[in-house]
Amino acid sequence: MALSRTSRTARKLAAVVGAVGVLGTASCSAGGSSVSPGELRKYAGSEQAVQARQHAETHLRGIVQAYDKDTPLTLALVTVRDYCKTSSSGDWLSGDDTYKVRCDVAVTAYYGADPDRIGDVLDGVLAAGDRYKAAPTPRGGVALGHDDHRRKLVAYYRGHGPNPQGPDTQEPSQISDTSQTLNWDMVRTHQHRTLVGEPPVCVKPDPPVTRCDHEDQSTTVTDIRKKYGMVFELSLPTLEYYEVFKDGQTHTTW
Repeated sequence: MALSRTSRTARKLAAVVGAVGVLGTASCSAGGSSVSPGELRKYAGSEQAVQARQHAETHLRGIVQAYDKDTPLTLALVTVRDYCKTSSSGDWLSGDDTYKVRCDVAVTAYYGADPDRIGDVLDGVLAAGDRYKAAPTPRGGVALGHDDHRRKLVAYYRGHGPNPQGPDTQEPSQISDTSQTLNWDMVRTHQHRTLVGEPPVCVKPDPPVTRCDHEDQSTTVTDIRKKYGMVFELSLPTLEYYEVFKDGQTHTTW
């Protein structure tokens, strides 16, 4: 029995789609390189990963300590988030087919200060940033220095000028650059006041794959505010320190 032109076309189309499906499945199977929990733990605990982790965390902690040592801020709480993950279970269609394992670390610090001296506190932070930038080889210090806007911010908090963000605008509560962000409690606003929040709750740690530290564990942001009057939060960028690529090659950033 002869097939119509429509039937023959449909069969050809089905054959092409089937072939593409087989090739796609084969490609996924070949490209996929899922990592078992045991393998992830082995990579995360390797000497190379451990050394890179220590170097990255030491760098971040050095910045945290610089704010405590070189500015009027008083360090009260440090949180560390350290996380190793796989590449979307090895699914090459996920958009990132370059690695099997990637590890990064993030550090956030909380400081106390006197709200009645916030102008002097901010000026002291910015002065430390000026000194850091003027150093011959600046590394691991306060990166936030004076500029025109920040000078006006200091004057505003000292009662010597208007809000640098303009009239009828919200009280400023942040200064930042590409590497450091400093937030603080609003001290002049009484309605709709924005305060530094508590750190995110730690998930159950599972070193060396995941780690979440609060130092000091008994201290909260609320405790810091009660003791000093106001809270500053220093957020530092997440540092990626260790990668395992699909071909087995490893790379460390620190």
